[in-house]
Amino acid sequence: MTPTPTALAPDEARARLHELTIIDVRTPGEYAGGHLPGALNIPLEQIQRALPDIRHAADRGDVLVVCASGARSENACKILAENGVTTATLSGGTGAWAADGHELHRPQGASRATWGMERQVRLTAGVIVLLGLLLGLVVHPAFQLISAGVAGGLVFSALTNTCGMAAMLAKLPHNRPRAADLDNTLAALRNR
Repeated sequence: MTPTPTALAPDEARARLHELTIIDVRTPGEYAGGHLPGALNIPLEQIQRALPDIRHAADRGDVLVVCASGARSENACKILAENGVTTATLSGGTGAWAADGHELHRPQGASRATWGMERQVRLTAGVIVLLGLLLGLVVHPAFQLISAGVAGGLVFSALTNTCGMAAMLAKLPHNRPRAADLDNTLAALRNR
């Protein structure tokens, strides 16, 4: 039987910070912009690679999976549950954490703030829609299909609670962890 992920409210999570292993599944740039105290950054697309270490951490205590709003952490919890790892997610993500007045930590030396994935998706979708409309007016009306395609993708994204554009943007260099950073994170997870 697959374990069912639970959700913790920000106040519940704050009260249990000392006993939780916290895994932040956002991109490294988002993580650098502010994360829960003690959180380790393992981006969603790296969860499978980190599975043995996360399983080991879950055997020692409760694991809380965190993202910006809760959608990516729910997906991570589902992947982990399918592999027999029981986890919890933070309701509302780091956005709810910060809105409740709880402190976010930033890595030392993090000088530039990288935009959150949702903001990157909004910018990219907006640029593509405007480009499609402009090309449709100036070059050929068929270019407006680009805008229609993005609109269809946004509807699909909302209905399925997934985002293909975010998955593609996560592959950009500024959104990916350096191999050494991920290796260091996994070593820290093993040593907890």
